[in-house]
Amino acid sequence: MPLTPTERDRLLLFTAAELARTRLGRGLRLNVPEATALIADTVCEAARDGLRLADALKRGRSLLGPDDVLPGVTDVVTEIQVEAVFDDGTRLAVISAPFGDVEPHDGAPGAVLPHTDTLPQPEPVVVLEVRNTAAVPVSVTSHFHFFEANPRLDFDRAAAYGMRLAAPAGSSTRFDPGAVVEVGLVPMGGERIAIGFAGLLDGELDAPGAKADALRRAAACGYQGAVAPEGSVAPEGSEGSGGPEGPGGSEGSEAPEGSEGPEGPEGPETSEGTER
Repeated sequence: MPLTPTERDRLLLFTAAELARTRLGRGLRLNVPEATALIADTVCEAARDGLRLADALKRGRSLLGPDDVLPGVTDVVTEIQVEAVFDDGTRLAVISAPFGDVEPHDGAPGAVLPHTDTLPQPEPVVVLEVRNTAAVPVSVTSHFHFFEANPRLDFDRAAAYGMRLAAPAGSSTRFDPGAVVEVGLVPMGGERIAIGFAGLLDGELDAPGAKADALRRAAACGYQGAVAPEGSVAPEGSEGSGGPEGPGGSEGSEAPEGSEGPEGPEGPETSEGTER
């Protein structure tokens, strides 16, 4: 017997609903797919019986209550949608509150739980003074490779190599124009591979010669506080990469003349990146 895809779906729904009816008849409480199939099938059969849409939805809502389903099902299934064939054509039946008016539990799946504990603050390994020489504020996020932070931030870049802010994940530190801020740093964890950021490294932090090469690039690009090792030559390709005006510069470099400052549409400068 040839069946259309819609007819096959209807038979699959009916089979799942029959299984749910059998288990419900044995006194078992239904899970999510069983309860969903049973209510959807009931609405489809109501439409087949000639009921109008509003009456079919009412029958679907009155079928099951919170005591008929497993704990948590009422919190997960808050709406059921099914296409049913009525006398006047196919309609999308939306069964909201399929188990009646049930108050959601505080610990329901998807619930937002308030966090009352204070997030742990990493103990800094290095403490540096940072001065913002830019005319606009600069913000640096918690896991940005601080060595590659905004070129207009003046601090000991060598001491900040391989470090990030000693701050909870997702937080940031703001440096106002001309302000001097003392920040704590901790070593970057994981595999210690820095990709992206300002493009001064793009590789393993602890690879032989990586720090010296990164310092040469930073000094060649005009990063404040970056001093190239004596007798060194800037690595090939460093020109324009990662500098305040180059394409690889960290976000949040000083706004060019005539552009919007901290009150403009761009907002405060930021330096963002990811650690891998």
